Amino acid sequence: MTHSAATEPAPVRTKAYPAPDDAIEPRSEDGRRVSEADYWAEYYHAADICYEWNNGRLEEKPVSSWDTIAVYKWLMGLLEHFLRVHPIADWVVLDMGFRLALAEKTVIRRPDLGVVRRDNPEPLRSGMASYPGVFDLCIEALSDLRQRDIRRDTVTKHGEYAGGGVPEYYILSHRDEHQAFYSLDASGLYVPLPATDGIIRSRVLPGFQFRQRDLCAQPDWDSLRADPVYAGFVLPGWTAAEQRAELATVRAETEAAARRQAEAELARLRAQIADSKQ
Repeated sequence: MTHSAATEPAPVRTKAYPAPDDAIEPRSEDGRRVSEADYWAEYYHAADICYEWNNGRLEEKPVSSWDTIAVYKWLMGLLEHFLRVHPIADWVVLDMGFRLALAEKTVIRRPDLGVVRRDNPEPLRSGMASYPGVFDLCIEALSDLRQRDIRRDTVTKHGEYAGGGVPEYYILSHRDEHQAFYSLDASGLYVPLPATDGIIRSRVLPGFQFRQRDLCAQPDWDSLRADPVYAGFVLPGWTAAEQRAELATVRAETEAAARRQAEAELARLRAQIADSKQ
């Protein structure tokens, strides 16, 4: 039996996609000398590679591992909870850059997260694509695939942020030995924030605190509501609602018990009156 062409199934056409190994990587211009004006005009908004600018040279910003990104996301979520309850600052992500005119050089850095207090002389405003002031807190998710990347955050940016007057600087990592939390002292040098009982307490954001070990453990928000370290700013509305519900339940149970006791007493009195009439 033969089939006509009209009844033959149409051939399935598939589009060939290159394998990941065949993907064309954008050409990095790391180390290229460019003027500051050219950096802002041509490289700051580059879509493929995130560049910073170090005194006349482009620096490609390295990426972090997934484990360190998870630490960063958890702390970012905690900060969001805190600022929702205590709106004393605003924050930016997506590598918003700011300029640091240091004694020996000028750099443009793009922290993974930058915090600006609302009393900062340069508040964040709608329409900003770069920040004209100095962040109150810079957070970097450490890139630890190469030693030079580790040095970049732990030594180079450590010195630049201190020299530029950034009041606090956090380095996040999934490795405990690479985590660091600094605050400027009176002489303009970074000193570690004290970890009393393992708890880091911000000086820039009074009331913002976290257990250092929780950065890697990343407990869920619901479990933090009853934790005294976090109870003041993690989902306090939920906790208050639960407390109101519990109080209403206790009140209803107390009222029901009192009503049952009154009814029992009334029944006893009626029985006593009935006995006296016999």
